[in-house]
Amino acid sequence: MVNADSAIDPRHFRNVLGNFPTGVVAITSTDECDKPVGMAVGSFTSVSLDPPLVAFFPDKVSTTFPTIERSGRFCVSILNAQQQDVCRRLSLKGVDKFANISWTPAGSGAPRIDGAIGWIDCDIDTVHDAGDHYIVVGRVRDLQVETDHSPLIFFQGGYGRFASTSLTAPAEADLFQQLRYVDRIRDEMSTLANEFEGECCASTAIGDQLVLIGSSVADRLRTAPHTRLGQRMPFLPPLAVPLIAWEDSSKVTRWMSSSREVLDQDALAAAVDRVRDRGWSLVLESDQQRRFERAVAALPLRDASREQTLELTAATKSLILDDYEPALIHPDRKYDVRVMSVPVFDDRGSAVLLLSLYKLGRPLSGAEINDCCARLVTVAAAATAAIGGAPPP
Repeated sequence: MVNADSAIDPRHFRNVLGNFPTGVVAITSTDECDKPVGMAVGSFTSVSLDPPLVAFFPDKVSTTFPTIERSGRFCVSILNAQQQDVCRRLSLKGVDKFANISWTPAGSGAPRIDGAIGWIDCDIDTVHDAGDHYIVVGRVRDLQVETDHSPLIFFQGGYGRFASTSLTAPAEADLFQQLRYVDRIRDEMSTLANEFEGECCASTAIGDQLVLIGSSVADRLRTAPHTRLGQRMPFLPPLAVPLIAWEDSSKVTRWMSSSREVLDQDALAAAVDRVRDRGWSLVLESDQQRRFERAVAALPLRDASREQTLELTAATKSLILDDYEPALIHPDRKYDVRVMSVPVFDDRGSAVLLLSLYKLGRPLSGAEINDCCARLVTVAAAATAAIGGAPPP
């Protein structure tokens, strides 16, 4: 009989369990001088309804937990999807973790992190030994939901926010691979978001679906609504042209033909050619563009109602294709930009991710657009290299 303890490699154990997404919370308390202390954990769970009990699992080598244990109390703050900075701050050592974290005291005196989805104020009930961790059971004294934001999720070594369908729709295994790609290019996405003071999103095509799987935002957008990660919608022309522009002609033709009754196919083909020649994509703001994208986002992935189909058809017919991949960009003219995008290629030269800049906050001149897009291409090349890819010949 194999000894289970010695048969499981710790790295393999971590990699397999990393496929289970967990919520991220802050565990906070105060020290003997009433100064705040805290740690971020991805191992938190409810235990009992009667009496109300919860638990978290600190590592035995943690330097923060002994202080929390001595205090006899803790507060759990459920971090929202935009509080990665709080999580990272609480993971630091040798610094004032709360220097840039806003908080208010719970009834126990333990800090409640401002902006968190909710909080659970607890007294320590019991502490159990569990291998290289402790199981800390807390008796709940008070709890409350504060906001309706999406939670911060930890999955396969990265942080994110995912809708309920993001990991359960068809082609799930392919999506896991794309999520790994996004995790490798988080630095590039953060660079784009901060450099252009907007939001950088990563999208991918899974079969006939377009999926939003990554996001990084500039500081000015920390409190603004963000693109919903995990959202799926039909991959219809002229959306996300760079994800199809480098495919073989048969795939491009098949993608284009799905709109042959409502879009001029010659004009659409010219837009695809422009993206491939330029290396980047540009979509301008317009009432028609917004109506079309709302209609696509509202369309279910299957079994659309007659009303939804009619609305999509009408919205598509009203599109001005020159708002998607405009043929001419005048250097001195100002443009309201909806999104600028560039492809990221895998080792086969296929466009596997689309990096897109949203919410730039002001109109751009044609000259600024050209400069921004050139910068995007440079960052996309770095992202391609980061995932071991290469551009097509």
